Amino acid sequence: MSQDDYRIEKDSMGELRVPVSALYAAQTQRAIDNFPVSGLALPPAFIRAIARIKQCAARVNVALGHLDAGKGEAIMAAAEEIIGGAYADQFPVDVFQTGSGTSTNMNVNEVLATLASRRAGTPVSANDDVNMGQSSNDVIPTAIHVSAALAVNEHLIPALEHLAATIRYKGLAHPKAVKTGRTHLMDAMPVRLEQELSGWALQVANGVDRLRASLPRLYKLGQGGTAVGTGINADPAFASSFAEALADATGLPFRPNDSFFESLSCQDAAVELSGQLKTIAVGIMKIANDLRWMNSGPLAGLGEIELPTLQPGSSIMPGKVNPVIPEAACMVAAQVIGNDAAITVAGQSGSFQLNVMLPVIAYNLLQSIELLANIARLLADKAIAEFRVREDNLRRALATNPILVTALNPVIGYLKAAEIAKTAYRTGRPILEVAIEMSGLDRAELERLLDPAALTTGGIHGVPAGAAG
Repeated sequence: MSQDDYRIEKDSMGELRVPVSALYAAQTQRAIDNFPVSGLALPPAFIRAIARIKQCAARVNVALGHLDAGKGEAIMAAAEEIIGGAYADQFPVDVFQTGSGTSTNMNVNEVLATLASRRAGTPVSANDDVNMGQSSNDVIPTAIHVSAALAVNEHLIPALEHLAATIRYKGLAHPKAVKTGRTHLMDAMPVRLEQELSGWALQVANGVDRLRASLPRLYKLGQGGTAVGTGINADPAFASSFAEALADATGLPFRPNDSFFESLSCQDAAVELSGQLKTIAVGIMKIANDLRWMNSGPLAGLGEIELPTLQPGSSIMPGKVNPVIPEAACMVAAQVIGNDAAITVAGQSGSFQLNVMLPVIAYNLLQSIELLANIARLLADKAIAEFRVREDNLRRALATNPILVTALNPVIGYLKAAEIAKTAYRTGRPILEVAIEMSGLDRAELERLLDPAALTTGGIHGVPAGAAG
């Protein structure tokens, strides 16, 4: 780096060379130099949340008479630019940094100070002005809550609701499609496709309910606790005024936590939310694997449905097409489950007054939310909405399914029904033909009792009403 490519910045530890084009200053550069770990920066949603925190803090500090109005307006305007996505390349600090996230807090402070100084025409301090009444120790926990709450409300819940609605609609579009049920991956009693899909839809809808149940804890903020939870160097009115300003800005019901010590020392709300994300991921994997099985073949597998043809499936086998969206969904689920394990470990790292794994919690939590939101829409639009039901294969499997004989239990008894089923298995003949020979019932009665569609309605077949028991 030539002398023309950098400038000299100074902080409490001395002088440091910083790229001349950088909007940040010495503390950010120290973090860049100290943590060349992964090349992974914190997500843009997290940086935007910190900028929103700085904007609201400046507004409150001006209103309380602590911050010069000109500087405050400049900080707020600069923050609005970052919230809008500008200067995204100015936040390069690695996720694996100081556990409090101080490096990222100072990165945002320094960028805002540079931008605000240009606007105000006077020096704006990253520490004294932008960070007024704040500490990394309350800013970063607050940013975790704010960024996660916004991402859940704006992206994940709408995506999951879309997925659930798509599943329900697909089921309703095929009300007469009856298929072989399966338990232990083995043939079982018939179900309607609509019934099967209703289970998927409720799994997804329950996931939305779980998210909504977790949100009240995310809405409780630690901002105002400053260094250790006591609120040192913050106006006593700051916390409530800040939460009110943030609620106005976002439309979400943020409020000060009942204990700032809880906010700074633990990340239970994030761990709770991650657990709900893991549960949703488990449901997504179940649905994706069902789709893969139902689509399997198309000749030697189940072949119950045909997923949309999206891309060639093999570099060597011409004509092969694979269930790529369900496979992607399974990988997303695996990643979210892994993220939850990391967040669980990180959540245990609240020693005394501060959790010291905050950046990795922020990164993994937001990644899980983003991945689930994206894959939910892809699963809905590129797999479920457009799959074709292969009703010929459904009927063929039902016709030879000996388990239908279960419906004869109330009429001929379990042991006789088992004998008929075993004979059908052994001979490979349709269950109806074998039952005609072995049950003593006529064809018309057996056709009624073994009607797959009727068997999907439950109840006791073959026994007049009131005669059972």
